[in-house]
Amino acid sequence: MKTDIEIAQEAELLPIVEVAKSLDITMDDLELYGKYKAKISDEYLEKISSNQDGKLILVTAINPTPAGEGKTTTSVGLGQAFGKLGKKAVIALREPSLGPCFGIKGGAAGGGMAQVVPMEDLNLHFTGDFHAITAANNLCAALLDNHIQHGNELGIDTRQIVWKRCLDMNDRVLRNVVVGMGNKMDGFVREDHFVITVASEIMAVLCLADDMNDLKARLDRMVVAYNYAGEPVTAGQIKATGAMAALLKDAMKPNLIQTLEHTPAIVHGGPFANIAHGCNSVRATKAALKMADYVVTEAGFGADLGAEKFLDIKCRQAGLKPDAVVLVATIRALKYNGGVAKADLNQENLAALEKGIVNLEKHIENVQKYGVPVVVTLNAFVTDSDAEIAFVEKFCKDRNCDFALSKVWEFGGEGGIELAKAVLNTLETKESHFAPIYDEKDTICNKITTISKEIYGADGVVFSPAAMKQIERLESLGYGKLPICMAKNQYSLSDDPTLLGRPTGFQMNIREVYVSAGAGFVVVLTGAVMTMPGLPKTPAAYQIDVTEDGKITGLF
Repeated sequence: MKTDIEIAQEAELLPIVEVAKSLDITMDDLELYGKYKAKISDEYLEKISSNQDGKLILVTAINPTPAGEGKTTTSVGLGQAFGKLGKKAVIALREPSLGPCFGIKGGAAGGGMAQVVPMEDLNLHFTGDFHAITAANNLCAALLDNHIQHGNELGIDTRQIVWKRCLDMNDRVLRNVVVGMGNKMDGFVREDHFVITVASEIMAVLCLADDMNDLKARLDRMVVAYNYAGEPVTAGQIKATGAMAALLKDAMKPNLIQTLEHTPAIVHGGPFANIAHGCNSVRATKAALKMADYVVTEAGFGADLGAEKFLDIKCRQAGLKPDAVVLVATIRALKYNGGVAKADLNQENLAALEKGIVNLEKHIENVQKYGVPVVVTLNAFVTDSDAEIAFVEKFCKDRNCDFALSKVWEFGGEGGIELAKAVLNTLETKESHFAPIYDEKDTICNKITTISKEIYGADGVVFSPAAMKQIERLESLGYGKLPICMAKNQYSLSDDPTLLGRPTGFQMNIREVYVSAGAGFVVVLTGAVMTMPGLPKTPAAYQIDVTEDGKITGLF
């Protein structure tokens, strides 16, 4: 059996200018990065701004398990299936982070016969967007420390610096560091911190900004520290905005590549969904809606994280209204939620399936709370039995969801036709009445409680004393009316990754709360979630290499 990277490397790609022609994008509207990838010009985005929007389809999933779910694979395959049916479709995805790529999760190009390509480029440096974000973030950090070194006119309290440096790599030893050691000219000695680039505020800012003016306004109001009076100090006050914008100018432009079947794919931005808002850029999604009749996008991890933030943060800020949600599951993952060991998932087990399907049930209920119709798809495995498939299909239809079996990993677009037809049927027969789950004008505590109870199923919320002080401060400073970005482990609906299925009787534990004023939301850290991941004992990096003829191996 061929690996994903072997399939991708053997594929016959069209020149990206040929792919662009299917969207009426001319050579003059592209900025080429080699033969198979390009950025879309600002002029073209302006030219299509008056076009009618297509239908917006969000792909999300149950909570991830070691058994695998295949959300990106399903997104790509669905886009390819629309093409097989003669529909004009575009896929809008996030760019992968180098951290998971060399860590444990792997890349984010899909899999099997449902991939976006060039796969190696996408999973590595791509068009340099993440490098630009990292550079802009660290420029802001350098200007902040430089301001303090040269007189500190703003009266910044060095004990209240909240801006962190970043790196797009899993590096646990950088979570907490001491900087400024040495002599007087080396700065003030203080504790500092690193986050992974995809969890940085600048990543969120770039993904939520409509245009360069909006980007600069967001950069300008990012809080980097507090002064001795307890007042926020912004990036604009330390005069970092213009230089950061210059570094981000090209990164703001969406990237165009293709699937294995030459379906256009706009891949732009990449915030994590467990520690950030988990969606591709607003610019990319809005552009795709002007280019095609059907836009397939995804949000990271399970629906409790990515979909919640897509619906409560991205859609709210950007004025987007999804027409349907595709919820991805596998029978293997549902049985894992039912207590079956990974080694035994290939055996039929209806009792475990019935026990574990409550995880899917909760996600169905959650999405329906937003007024958006749901299509459930099973990412098929050869070990799935007819009885297991029939059980899941009946379960979903009893809950007013269309259902489809997806075989896109094996058959590409052809294997997604059943799913595409189910989505089309939902779009034609069920109307979306999208509305966010909470009122952003509510208090921070009430918004956190609403998400915890309604989406996670918690009995209540426990705020640490430090978190309560932070909330009081943010509300006194005028940040209380912003949406909430919950940072939570991805494996469980709760903040305890060991509680699988549909846990009940638990409390959500809130340990830290801070504002991302540029992004336009309040970040809430729950449980033991980290904003700088570490590498596993055997990282994926061990398997990655380059052959004598320059071919990359080991990516997945």
